[in-house]
Amino acid sequence: MDIIESIGNTPLVEIKRLNKNPKVKLFAKLEGNNPGGSVKDRAALNMIRSAMERGEIKAGTRLIEATSGNTGIALAMIAAIYGLEIELVMPSNSTRERALTMEAYGAKVTLLESIEVCRDYAEEKAANENFFILNQFANPDNYMAHYKTTGPEIWNDTAGAITHFVSSMGTTGSIMGNSMYLKEKSKDIQIVGCQPTEESSIPGIRRWPVEYLPKIFDPSRVDRIIDVSQQDATLRARQMAKGEGIFVGMSSGGALQAALQVADELEHGVVVFIACDRGDRYLSSDLFG
Repeated sequence: MDIIESIGNTPLVEIKRLNKNPKVKLFAKLEGNNPGGSVKDRAALNMIRSAMERGEIKAGTRLIEATSGNTGIALAMIAAIYGLEIELVMPSNSTRERALTMEAYGAKVTLLESIEVCRDYAEEKAANENFFILNQFANPDNYMAHYKTTGPEIWNDTAGAITHFVSSMGTTGSIMGNSMYLKEKSKDIQIVGCQPTEESSIPGIRRWPVEYLPKIFDPSRVDRIIDVSQQDATLRARQMAKGEGIFVGMSSGGALQAALQVADELEHGVVVFIACDRGDRYLSSDLFG
């Protein structure tokens, strides 16, 4: 087996202590178990490999992408495997662990003011210089990674019993691809997204201005959106570590908060949420302080 073959087939584990509704099963899909440490390994692999198969990326192609962190780490890892040069453009307030990890894989890291500025920079450089932009925000290969892998894994691991799927929304690739697959299996499965409240900042989850809304996002594929506060996302990430022995980041805490809200409302059901990454990405922040 090579490292690429270890992407996916992540564990689905039951949340037993934090779930207070005995009539509902609550499961976390542990995407931090991917070799690059997050759910973004799936999208990064599919975006690069699919572009290579189409002949859009060849030996010597220089890649560029704007990222808030996890996609950048995943792309740096996949680019290293294929021997590709990549520049990753990231907000300057990202944790240092993220930039160091990207650089360890051999990527060039550029830090700018915000993810919106990073996106503009990457698009301008791709338009005016010899770079290929993967553009996770508008790239169908992003969500198709989840249609092909994550969705089928969840369906199979729950033996088709899943009633509710919960995901934080950043690029929206995870929620779009899983929704496509799961709704094909059963239209009754409810797809729930979570986004930060107006005043909150949660790494990995965004409340996008209209002009920056990801082009891959189709609101008709989401049945419900729950707003999550920064305080609740932080609390739930800490509780996951101390109460369940699962070490995750703040975006996973946000998804857990939304999943618990859904579980509390149900008379019975099987709720699955995406635990996006590992908590060690946030040790230099105050998440666990």
